[in-house]
Amino acid sequence: MVEQSSKIHISGPDDGAISGPDAGALTGRRTTVAAEPGRGCDPRTEWMTRPERTAEATAPAAERIQTTGEPVQRTAEEIRPNGTADTTADAGGTGGSTTAPVPATGPEPAAVTPEPPAETGPPADGTERELAAALADVMGTESVLPEAHFFTDLGANSLVMAQFCARVRKRPDLPSPSMKDIYKNPTIRSLTVAFAEQERARTAEAQAQAQADAQAQTEAQAQAAEAQSHSHLTAEAHPLQPQPPASAAVMPPPHGTPRTTPAATSAVEAPLSTPDLVAPLPVRPLTHFLCGTFQALFFLAYSFVAGFVAARGYEWIASSKGLLTVYTRSLLFGGGAFLTLCAVPVLVKWLLIGRWKPREFPVWGATYLRFWVVKVLLHANPMALMVGNPLYVLYLRALGARIGKNVTILSRTVPVCTDLLTIGEGTVVRKEAYLLGYRAHAGRIQTGRITLGRDVFIGEKTALDIDTAMGDGAQLGHSSALHRGQAVPDGARWHGCPAEPAQVDYLRVAPAPCGTGRRFRYGLMTLAQLFLLYVPVGVGGLYMVFTEVPAIGKRLDPQTAALSRSELLYDALILSAVLFAGFLVIGAAALVTLPRLFGLALKPDRVYPLYGFRYALHRTSSRLTNIKFFSWLCGDSSYIVPYLKSIGYDLSRVEQTGSNFGTEVQHESPLLVKVGSGTMVADGLSVLNADFSSTSFKLSRAEIGPRNFLGNNIAYPAGGRTGDNCLLATKVMVPLDGEIREGVGLLGSPCFEIPRSVERDSRFDDLRTGETLRRRLAAKNRYNLRSMVLMLFVRWAHTFGLTLLALASVDLYGVVGHVVIALYLALTLTLSTLYYVAAEQLLRRFRPLTPQLCSIYDPVFWWHERLWKIPSEYLNIFNGTPFKSLVWRLLGVPIGRRVFDDGCYLTERTLATIGDECTLNLGSKIQCHSQEDGTFKSDGTVLGAGCTLGVASHVHYGVTMGDGAVLAPDSFLMKGEEVSAHTRWGGNPAVDLPDAAAPSPGAVRAPSLSASDAPAATVS
Repeated sequence: MVEQSSKIHISGPDDGAISGPDAGALTGRRTTVAAEPGRGCDPRTEWMTRPERTAEATAPAAERIQTTGEPVQRTAEEIRPNGTADTTADAGGTGGSTTAPVPATGPEPAAVTPEPPAETGPPADGTERELAAALADVMGTESVLPEAHFFTDLGANSLVMAQFCARVRKRPDLPSPSMKDIYKNPTIRSLTVAFAEQERARTAEAQAQAQADAQAQTEAQAQAAEAQSHSHLTAEAHPLQPQPPASAAVMPPPHGTPRTTPAATSAVEAPLSTPDLVAPLPVRPLTHFLCGTFQALFFLAYSFVAGFVAARGYEWIASSKGLLTVYTRSLLFGGGAFLTLCAVPVLVKWLLIGRWKPREFPVWGATYLRFWVVKVLLHANPMALMVGNPLYVLYLRALGARIGKNVTILSRTVPVCTDLLTIGEGTVVRKEAYLLGYRAHAGRIQTGRITLGRDVFIGEKTALDIDTAMGDGAQLGHSSALHRGQAVPDGARWHGCPAEPAQVDYLRVAPAPCGTGRRFRYGLMTLAQLFLLYVPVGVGGLYMVFTEVPAIGKRLDPQTAALSRSELLYDALILSAVLFAGFLVIGAAALVTLPRLFGLALKPDRVYPLYGFRYALHRTSSRLTNIKFFSWLCGDSSYIVPYLKSIGYDLSRVEQTGSNFGTEVQHESPLLVKVGSGTMVADGLSVLNADFSSTSFKLSRAEIGPRNFLGNNIAYPAGGRTGDNCLLATKVMVPLDGEIREGVGLLGSPCFEIPRSVERDSRFDDLRTGETLRRRLAAKNRYNLRSMVLMLFVRWAHTFGLTLLALASVDLYGVVGHVVIALYLALTLTLSTLYYVAAEQLLRRFRPLTPQLCSIYDPVFWWHERLWKIPSEYLNIFNGTPFKSLVWRLLGVPIGRRVFDDGCYLTERTLATIGDECTLNLGSKIQCHSQEDGTFKSDGTVLGAGCTLGVASHVHYGVTMGDGAVLAPDSFLMKGEEVSAHTRWGGNPAVDLPDAAAPSPGAVRAPSLSASDAPAATVS
C-alpha cells in the first residue's frame, strides 16, 4: 500500500478504473489501437474532441473512493454518471489535518485551522512531465505532447491507458488515476489540471472537517465539564451518591466512522465488527479432510433415507387394487413426502442453529458443518419452487424471518440466515436478488442483518451484503448493490454499485386491490392443485410407467427371472431414446403454443392484481419459455434466431451473424420483446418487460435498438433509454432516465458513456460483409449444426447411462434390497460428474486453452463455442464442499489447496488460475473471454493466495489479483486490471477502495420498520 501522506485520492462514487471492449493482450504481446471518444452523460462533463480542449473537473460525491495501483482493462466501454456529487474526502483521508488539543476545563479554545499538507509530489509542471514520460514509456514512443488527445491523436486504446494508470499508481510521488479520469480528461494537460483541482478541493474539505471536528470536541468537553460540575454539586448535597466516571462524557464519533443522513439514524443498529481486509484464517489439512468426509457421509445418508422411503412407498402403492386406490395412496404418500421435505429443513434449522445471530466462524469447522447442512436442506426442499407465491413468504417466516404483510418475493435465491432478515409490509423483491444474510470472506462465514422497511423496492440483479438496511419507501434500482454498512434513508432512491442517491423511480406500476384474502385464496388454490392434481398424478403416473413399460415392469415382477445383459442394454436404449425424444418434441410444442395462448388473456400496459388467474398465467408462461435447454442448444449459432422467433420475439429484419444471441437469454414475456436489426447479444441477458409492485404487475414492450451490442449479465428493462448503435458493457445498469443514448458505449452502474467502438475491434470488418461473410457464415453454420448434434448426443448418452443404471438397480432390488435404491442417487452424481468431465476433456483434447484474438468467423472461436455447451449444472451440488475444487482440478483448472467455493463459475477452466485458500462466493464468476461486435478475445486470469470474490462479483479476462485481495459483492473487475496484494476493490467498474476497516458497532443504523408483524431486528 502507498503511504497516505504521498498519495492522491480521487473522490466520488463515479470514480472507477475503466476500460472498454478493445482490451485484450492475448498472445503475450499487447497491442494499441485508436478509440473514438463519445459524448458524456453528465451535462457538466464533455468528451474532448480536440487535444487543445480541457475538460472541466466535475465534483463527484460524498463517499470517497481511493484508487490505487492496478491497471485497468482494455475496453472501450465507459458511460456517464447518472448524478452529480461532491468532490469531498474524509478528513482522515488526506493525512494532513490536525487539531489542537483542548484542555479538560477552562474557556473554549478556538479551533485551530490545520496547515495544508506538505507537498510530497512534484509541482504541477513536474507532474505533467512525469505523466507524459510514463505514457510515452507505455506507448513505446520518445515523447508525448501534453495537449495530444490520448485516443484521437496518439491512437491509444483503453488497454494502453489502463497500463498507463497502473504504472502511475505505483509511483507514490504521482496522483493515482482511474480510467474514468482518463476518459474525462483525455490529455496529459487536462489530466494534470483535474488532479490539481481535486487536490485543492480535498485540502479545503480537510480544513473544513478539521474545524468541525475541533468544534465538536470543544462542545463535547464543555458538556463533560458541565456534567462534572453538576455531579460535584450533587455529591455535596448527597455525599453517598457515586459520581459518574469521566469516560461517560459524550465524545465525537471515532475517526473513520461513516456519516449517515438524519433519516437513516432513526432505528436499528446494524452490527459491524470485522474489517474487510483481514488475513485468511489458516486451515489445517485434517480439518479440511474431516469436513469433506462428513459432507460425503451426510449425502450418502440422505440418499439412503430417500431411497428407502421411495422403495417402501412404491411397494405400498403397488399393493393397491383399482385406480381409485392407486390415486388415494399416491396422494397420501406423495403429499406426506412433500410435507416432510418442507418440514425437515425447518426442524433441522431450529435444532442445529436455533436463531441466527450476527457472528463469524471459520469454514470447514464444526460450526460451518451445521451451517452447511441447513443451507443444503433449504436449497433442496420443494418450497424453493414456490417463489412468487404467498406460501413462500409463510415458509420463510417459519424459518425465523420477520416479514410483514403483503410482501412479494420473486427472487429464487433462498435466504439462509433467515432470522437476520427483516422485511416490512408492502415490500417487493424482484428476481435474481441476493439477500442471503451471510457471506464467505477470507476463510470465514460472516452473518449479518438485512433490514428492509415498509414499501421497499428491490430491483433485479441486485445484491445486499450483510449489515445493510433500507428505510420505509426506499428503492434500490436494477443491477445495484448495497455494500456492508450502507443504509438507504426513508423514501430515498438509490442505485449503482455501491449504491448512491438517484432520482429514478423504479416502481413503475400502479397498485391494485390485493389484500390478505386474495393472497390466502391463491395459496389455498396452489395447495389444492398440488395435493389433488400434481402430487397424485406425478406419483401415480410414475407407478403406472413402472408397471406398464415392459422394460421396467418385467424386472419388478418377482415371477420374472433375471434378464440377460443384452436385454438390459436393449431396454435401456429404447427407453432412453423415447424419453429424450419425447422431451424434445413435447417441450418444443409447448414452447410454441402455450405462451401465445396465455398471451390472449394478458394485455400489455394494463395493470393486473397479483395472485389471480392472469398472474398464474404469466408465471406459467414465464417459466415455460425460460427453460434453459433449448436456448442452450441453439445459442451461439444462427439457429437461435428461429427459436426466439418461434416463442414470440420480434427480431425485426435479421442480419444473421451466426452469433446473434448467446446461450443464456431470459425474459418475462417473449411476446413483448423487440430487438432491432443488426444487434448482437452475449450471454446473460434478462429482459425485464414485466413491472411489479407488492400488489400488482404490468407487462410492457421492451425494445432494444438496432446495431447494438449487449455484453454479459445485463438486465434490460422496459423503457430503457438506449437507441441505435449502442454498446452495453458487461453488468451495465441500463439507464431509465435522460435522453436516449445513441452511437455511444455505456459502462458501469450507474452507467456513463464511453466510446462505442475501437479500431482494434474493427480489424475483422472485412469478414462481415459481401461474399466473404456469406462463405464464412455458411461454414460457421455447418460447424454449429454439428456441435448441436454432438451436444444432443452427449445429453442422450448421459440419459442412456442413467437409464441403464436405473434398470440394473431394479434388477438388483430383489437381491440387495433398499440399499441399491439408496446407492442410486450417489452413483448418479458420481457418474454424471465423471462423464461430463471426460466429455469436456475430450472436446478440449486434453490440452489447455490459449489466449486468442480472432474473428467469430475463425474456427478457433467455433471450438470455444462448442466447449461452452458442455452442461455444468452438476457443479452446483458441490458448492461449499472440498469436492468442488477437486472437480475443478479434474476439469483442468490450476487451483490451489483448500479453496472455499460457495458457487463460483469459470467459463474457461484452463485460463483461470486460483491460489491457495481463496474464498469464492455464491454467484461470482471468472470469465476469461469477451466477444464484442464479432471480435473474440480471451486471456488468462490469476487469483493469488487468499483472495476473496464477493457475492455476484464478476472478474473479466487478463486480470491479476494479488495475495489476500478482496473484490466486493456485485463488483465488476474489468479486463486487464492488476489488483495489488491485500487491497480491497469494489464497484462497477471496480476501483481500489479506502482502507476497509469496518465501522464500529452502531455507526450505521437501519431504518425502522412499522409493520406490526415485522418487528425491528435487534442486536443479538
